[in-house]
Amino acid sequence: MTSTQIPFTPVRSTSSVPPAISLMRGAQAHRQGVERLLASYRAIPAGATVRLAKRTSNLFRPRTQVSTPGLDVSGLDGVISIDAAARTADVQGMCTYENLVAATLPLGLMPLVVPQLKTITLGGAVTGLGIESTSFRSGLPHESVLELDILTGDGTVVTARPEGEHADLFAGFPNSYGSLGYATRLRIELEPVRPAVAMRHVEFTDLDELAAAIEVISTTREWDGESVDFLDGVVFSGTEAYLTLGRWSDDLTSPSDYTGAAIFYESIPARPTDVLTVHDYLWRWDTDWFWCSKTFGAQNPRVRKLWPAKYRRSDVYHRMVGLENRYGVVARIDRWRGKPARERVVQDVELPVGTAADFLRWYLDHVPMTPVWICPLRLRNGGPRGVPEAGSQPWTLYPLRAGTTYVNVGFWGMVPIEPGRADGDVNREIEAKVAELGGHKSLYSDAYYGEAEFWAAYGGQNYAALKQRYDAGSRYLDLFAKAVGRR
Repeated sequence: MTSTQIPFTPVRSTSSVPPAISLMRGAQAHRQGVERLLASYRAIPAGATVRLAKRTSNLFRPRTQVSTPGLDVSGLDGVISIDAAARTADVQGMCTYENLVAATLPLGLMPLVVPQLKTITLGGAVTGLGIESTSFRSGLPHESVLELDILTGDGTVVTARPEGEHADLFAGFPNSYGSLGYATRLRIELEPVRPAVAMRHVEFTDLDELAAAIEVISTTREWDGESVDFLDGVVFSGTEAYLTLGRWSDDLTSPSDYTGAAIFYESIPARPTDVLTVHDYLWRWDTDWFWCSKTFGAQNPRVRKLWPAKYRRSDVYHRMVGLENRYGVVARIDRWRGKPARERVVQDVELPVGTAADFLRWYLDHVPMTPVWICPLRLRNGGPRGVPEAGSQPWTLYPLRAGTTYVNVGFWGMVPIEPGRADGDVNREIEAKVAELGGHKSLYSDAYYGEAEFWAAYGGQNYAALKQRYDAGSRYLDLFAKAVGRR
């Protein structure tokens, strides 16, 4: 299949038009970027751990600063080409979804799953798993990957596809978090878009009824006789939860705008129906980092008026968290005021729909932090790897089974450390409860598993074989060391 590079035409940025920030690169520029990457790999001393030389991240795990140089990925952050007729794109591994969407939307296309935050990279979403409101019908980002080039631990770039010599790496790359290699190029499927997304915010006062509705919508893709193309929700309490049901629409008569004074999550209980442009729908959560911008005062009307709109975005808030982690200014002020120390509880966990309500009840009783985000998902029924057999686990390192509806529950913030308790106790309790209810958690944040427990949950036997084949010299940290080990 031949890809035709589509030039990107800059457009004036408004709340409803993608910003002109896309980095379009041709095949030659991509080859040059890969050559720089390989040169930087060769420059790292033998025996030294290989890491990315990347200043930004959407991870919340602690990282130890190292003095050795990292991999130069500066030439791998763009879109190589788009084949609009075939609905595919060749994309570099460090391209952000913000740049990717800015290139595809003018062509009436988008990735099948667009994670919520603009600076998540395509390679990061595939190796670290991303999720969004199309995941109930399209699975996770790696399920629309047709092939990908990966820099393995031995310093070579291999092309992994669903079938063939490196099919084992194709199946094991998701959830490997760069411990088996880094994606330099990915060919992905795209889907057509409509101008707008019309939303219904459906309220539930009972968590069991909420879970039952999730199962119905995820399997039928409709509710009350109306089709559903997007599905996520917010739980404010045990008696107040909402599913947001979105469907494609051509009606742009009066779309809402949540990039200014109004805040998206606050609108959910306030208005039963709403409309956003497709661009604004994809980034509806980024402006306020869901609801986490409140921590920085960005939801205070007086502060918000003075806070430039271009800085109301998730990566800015993430950098502010990084500065606090580094310097501890707020923590020192809290101690001076006599407030208790706080534990970071930043997690996404996934439960089978049958135990999701039980977990939510337990969480609301034990963790003093709301609201929480919910996002249903099912493995994609088709795509590059075909139709998975019901009950099978087609992706080696992540325990999702075909034919089962899961509910991702996301909660992000700080909780006070109670007297007699220690930092990490709440996170450990969450891990234990999730395991008890047949679920698992994403590995982008703090994890406390024992090593045997970890490998039993995340494909240890298969991982060992992949590590031996593609990184026998352990140039990359292994998955346990990255996710749990204190570095």
